[in-house]
Amino acid sequence: MGILQSLRNRPTLAVGLYRPCQAIAAVFLSAFFVGCGTSAPVADWPNPGNDKGGSRYSVADQINRGNVAKLQVAWTYKVDDADPARNTTIECTPIVHEGTLYLTTVRTKVVALDAATGQPKWTFDPYGEPYAQGGKAKWIRASGGVNRGVAYWSDGLPTGARRVILGTSDGRLISLDARTGKPDPAFGNSGIVELRKGITERDLTNEPYGMTSPPAVCNGVIVIGCSTGEGHPAAPGDPRGFDLHTGKELWRFHTVARPGEPGSETWPKNDNYWKGRGGANPWGGFTVDESAGIVFMGTGSAGADFYGADRHGANLYANCVLALDARTGQRLWHFQTTHHDLWDHDNPCPPVLCQVTRDGQKLDAVAQVTKTGFCYVLDRKTGKPLFDVNEVPVAASTVPGEQANPTQPMPVAPPPLAKLRFTEDDVTDRTPEARQAVLERLKTINYGGFADPPSERGTVNIPGFHGGATWSGASFDPSTGLLYVNTNNAPYIQGVKKLADGSYAPMGYSYFLDPDGYPAIKPPWGLVTAVDVSRGTFAWQVPLGDFPELAAKGYGKTGTENFGGTIVTAGGLVFIGGSKDAKFRAIDSGTGKTLWEFQLSAGGYATPCTYVAGERQYVVIAAGGGGKPRTPSGDTFYAFALPR
Repeated sequence: MGILQSLRNRPTLAVGLYRPCQAIAAVFLSAFFVGCGTSAPVADWPNPGNDKGGSRYSVADQINRGNVAKLQVAWTYKVDDADPARNTTIECTPIVHEGTLYLTTVRTKVVALDAATGQPKWTFDPYGEPYAQGGKAKWIRASGGVNRGVAYWSDGLPTGARRVILGTSDGRLISLDARTGKPDPAFGNSGIVELRKGITERDLTNEPYGMTSPPAVCNGVIVIGCSTGEGHPAAPGDPRGFDLHTGKELWRFHTVARPGEPGSETWPKNDNYWKGRGGANPWGGFTVDESAGIVFMGTGSAGADFYGADRHGANLYANCVLALDARTGQRLWHFQTTHHDLWDHDNPCPPVLCQVTRDGQKLDAVAQVTKTGFCYVLDRKTGKPLFDVNEVPVAASTVPGEQANPTQPMPVAPPPLAKLRFTEDDVTDRTPEARQAVLERLKTINYGGFADPPSERGTVNIPGFHGGATWSGASFDPSTGLLYVNTNNAPYIQGVKKLADGSYAPMGYSYFLDPDGYPAIKPPWGLVTAVDVSRGTFAWQVPLGDFPELAAKGYGKTGTENFGGTIVTAGGLVFIGGSKDAKFRAIDSGTGKTLWEFQLSAGGYATPCTYVAGERQYVVIAAGGGGKPRTPSGDTFYAFALPR
């Protein structure tokens, strides 16, 4: 099994004391049951994953299998800061509270809209004056400059406090009054906490450090992750906790274990390995078990992410599913999904909280989908795998000084969500010419194994840097026990190069494509899979997306590379955009059959949300295009509903 410990260790830097929330905590339901034509309260989407456990499940069923074909555009909202020349994208999942929808734009403006009409209520621009501090605060294109949304908190009182919590790409944490969009004067410095200050002895002014995914709020604590540089040196990727009301830092957890801390035995035997070590960061966000006071996250690779000669060992707590006490930052458990990562195989999203049935009993679990194409189902209390995990021998590195880990963890169930190896049998057969060109390329590079390490020749990396699963993660239907996840089957080529001084460095990576620009592997190139997490089996798996020019030639369902995840509803529907053909789809959650699709103005590379406002169910998705698929950029949020 993977490296797993249940040892509990305190965070290594406590810079404040926890102050319990003075107000009454709000209790949010994921949604209220809504029937077609019935009167019901507003059904919100209060967190990016709807519930804090990240299920992305709604019990709203006004839109269902029987009527989804009638779905139409109810309203649209266009952002004013898209920039096609810079390949901008929108990856935001809006949240909805008390009839107001909150979204973030390309350049991280927060906009509050009437959830029923799409009419603006207020806008906050963190890069406009006075919040730009005379130009000191600037939108930074770290990780593409993306922002995936905001967090929300309410004291639960009808006229009480409401807060929207925003993280920016230049490293600021901002608390806004949800009713007005004005910064909270009691939080930090006039509503703003500068996250770069005090996290390292180095000046981080010119280094990447910011937030791409929303923070989490748990029992009076804001928990944040970060996006950092992936080379060396870089800013530390430690998760941190802040007082919800004052912005005071309460704790941080060292994801690169320091000398003498548990996990330090998985790093080189010197006292300096951690200095300037970036990565190992929970950049993909968080899920929360609020009743237990636990925050869950997936961490990324340690820097430098493609070359590890200066970080021999398994490198805890990089590439881990990590459970921390939200109040103190104390580690409760971890499970490592990739040892000594050389492939940028981050855990790109937090695990989904779910339940697994064993011997008639319900067990609290988490399900972590990964770039490596696996789904790890773990006991929520201990981190112990609920399906066996084998340590599979893998190839040694041929790069001088590099020590690839001799094994990598592979669960026996569920089956892999993506291809794990690339062989000659997998080479594209789209045309004889394309196949021959790829076979010729294979003569010059390494391929064929599971987790083959980078080499000077170049090595096929599959799943590639974009998965397997991606930052969009998975959704879970508690009524059926099915987990829904979209994945990529796209190989890349990566390698290392020898420098003039005799040392080695990553030489980057590239898509492995045929001469016509399609993936070098046989389709399907993108998939949606329904996973039975109790049985560890697939209920169904279907391609996601098409290339119209290939479909016209009779190639059938090829699937495409995709970014932006699934949601699932009690109406028996899975909604997803994500594909390069820029279509938004409703899929039968029981069979995988597409029941409805709509041509967006640009790729829907974001996870949608659904809610009820004014007794009408809406489904909203951002059509921001651009981004990693490099399709034309867009500027529109679409809201769909049934005809009145």
